[in-house]
Amino acid sequence: MKKVAQLLKEYFGIEDATLEKLEGYGRSINYQVDTVQGEKFVYKHYRTESGLYELLDAENQVLQKLSHQSPNSYPAPVRNRTGNFLSSIEAGKQLGRLLTFVEGEFLAEVEHSTGLFQSIGRFLAQMNKTLLDFRHPAIGARQLDWDLRNCLNNQKYIKYIETPQQRKLVDYFFLQFSEIVLPEIPNLRRCVIHSDANDWNLLVQDAQISGIIDFGDVVYSSLINELAIAITYAILGKSRPTEWACHIIKGYNEILPLEQKEIELLYYLIAARLCTSVCNSAYNKTKNPDSEYIIISEMPAWEMLERWISVSPIQATNEFKRSGGLAVKVSPDTETDLERRWRYISKSLSVSYPRPIKMVKAAFQYMYDASGKTYLDARNNIPHVGHCHPKVVQAGRQQMALLNTNTRYLYDQLNDYAEQLLAKFPEPLNKVFFVNSGSAASDLAIRLALTHTGHQNVMVVEHGYHGNTKIGIDISPYKFEGKGGEGPASYILKAPIPDTYRGPYRNNGGEAGKLYAHEAIKLLNKDGKKVAAFICEPVIGCGGQVPLPKGYLQEVYRAIRAQGGVCISDEVQTGFGRLGEHFWGFQMQGVVPDIVILGKPMGNGHPLAAVVTTDEVVRSFENGMEFFSSYGGNPVSCAIGLAVLEVIEEEELQRNAVETGDYLKQRLSTLAKNYPEIGDVRGFGLFLGIEFVKDQDTLEPHTRLAEHVKNQLRENGILVGTDGPYENVIKIKPPMCFNKSNAQQLVDELEIIINTRPNNSWKH
Repeated sequence: MKKVAQLLKEYFGIEDATLEKLEGYGRSINYQVDTVQGEKFVYKHYRTESGLYELLDAENQVLQKLSHQSPNSYPAPVRNRTGNFLSSIEAGKQLGRLLTFVEGEFLAEVEHSTGLFQSIGRFLAQMNKTLLDFRHPAIGARQLDWDLRNCLNNQKYIKYIETPQQRKLVDYFFLQFSEIVLPEIPNLRRCVIHSDANDWNLLVQDAQISGIIDFGDVVYSSLINELAIAITYAILGKSRPTEWACHIIKGYNEILPLEQKEIELLYYLIAARLCTSVCNSAYNKTKNPDSEYIIISEMPAWEMLERWISVSPIQATNEFKRSGGLAVKVSPDTETDLERRWRYISKSLSVSYPRPIKMVKAAFQYMYDASGKTYLDARNNIPHVGHCHPKVVQAGRQQMALLNTNTRYLYDQLNDYAEQLLAKFPEPLNKVFFVNSGSAASDLAIRLALTHTGHQNVMVVEHGYHGNTKIGIDISPYKFEGKGGEGPASYILKAPIPDTYRGPYRNNGGEAGKLYAHEAIKLLNKDGKKVAAFICEPVIGCGGQVPLPKGYLQEVYRAIRAQGGVCISDEVQTGFGRLGEHFWGFQMQGVVPDIVILGKPMGNGHPLAAVVTTDEVVRSFENGMEFFSSYGGNPVSCAIGLAVLEVIEEEELQRNAVETGDYLKQRLSTLAKNYPEIGDVRGFGLFLGIEFVKDQDTLEPHTRLAEHVKNQLRENGILVGTDGPYENVIKIKPPMCFNKSNAQQLVDELEIIINTRPNNSWKH
């Protein structure tokens, strides 16, 4: 302080002033100066570095121009005794300058209102309008990582973010910036902007923005970045962020009208600023972990990022356009889209819901339709680690740019992925065939079984589903006994579904598994035909999310193997940790199958599937006939598959399936106690079913209620499915990043729907 007092006296003639050091981080050390005459200033002290003098001179010119237009709203530079704005100290090794003090309360510390937020927009627009024609080479040449044009430079700090769940959010929004914003930057208006209009730099008097301080980040950048940055900080902590953002946009547009392209990028620019902020906070915490100034906005920024991902970019952009006086596209005509679909696509390829949804984007557990509505996806188990997960997307993009070929060549990706995938299996499951779909995997699994055993018959389980090929239909009672089905082929034996809720064996002292297994074994013995394979899911998904009772597979597997057959576990829906406690569903039964079928979640939506089996089975298949899949195991698919495995581990998604699944199941079970229409809540992890009945004693299925619940959840922004023999079971199988907050939202909406259903017309 003593040295600063001496400098103030020597260079500015200020004596006996009261000095207060201001906290901050950056290139200057700042002091508030209160003179005995009652004047206030801010003194800024710098260690000289290359280009600093020119940059501070340029900043002073900006402040002079702004102060001339509005004297009390900006910190104006004060000349020293020699008439200069910059003071050279210690032979130029240091620089100092004095700025006038701008009065007002910080935006962060006052009550927010619609009028105040509109004044933010008007103030910034007036500032930008004043500087539209201002240019300075030092500012034009400046490159800052905080400049939103350069936000991708902050990717280097992602590694300092503590949790993988947070890292993926930042990765996702940086990916969106790269895809959507970056190509448009050359087409945007540019201006010298403040570039840091945060709530600790904006000042308020009489419920209006009265001033702004700290021009240390001034850059020549896209004009819209000024607005995006201000909105980012202003909406922190707001439960309806887009609504508050619109007030700022409206005020800005009154002074300096926005262009359509600028508004269309705002959603992503706001996200980019949030990501820049949390990246720098994470990095700076490693250097100064106790600084409150560094981390002051970190928690609200993370909260807003997590909220922002649930906001549809289409909806946000539409709201922003209305605030900016621009026209908004009308909601899509789904009937026209549907007619166009049927013009080219068979109606056998069905669509969900009476009023189909036109989807345009998705992120993690959220999907966004063309009208701007956000849906919480509790249905789609294909994007296993989350829709558009950036690590998976980047893995595919990077590999596609290097090499994509078939398995006739040697490449590391095939071996690397096979090694990592097989490490998830117990012995003797140590060989893998890669294909493109669960259906192709089922088809190949049956071929392997037929070749290995020399038998021709296959035992399946009632209501099971295993694919859309000819063999897939043959082994799927869900298909051959459903609409359009022709019944079982001559080589199919169908065992009864081991349903402990509605079947003949329910409690039975824990013996239901053995009793159902004995039913299957009786069928096996009665027919007298030796089976090549027994195929079954650990939880019968299309049968209504029916878990196999304890001991079932042990008994059946033993009988199948005794007569020379092999055992196939279809893990297309249940594998990769979805069931929680076990990575594979067969592990719940304490068995090891001979063949395992993998699909859906394996590539997170990329067409990737596999058959895992043993050396013994493989040797039988190596009979001279080549097996080849044009795309199975290609480098891109392998890179994507490996990324999925890594995300499951990094984000501890299997543990999340246990914790969130248990929480959701417990909340649903509590709900069931109050609503007798909920007959059963079953399943494991994030693979659950809710069965609706009209009567708890007769178990008469309540198909209409299940359909109503599904459709109303859709109206309320949550996606689930229905299945089971009577279509009375709600299926819950979301992306594995589905969390407890999402689960609570689902339960709350479910209860509202059950409470408000038209009871009187649904009793019978």
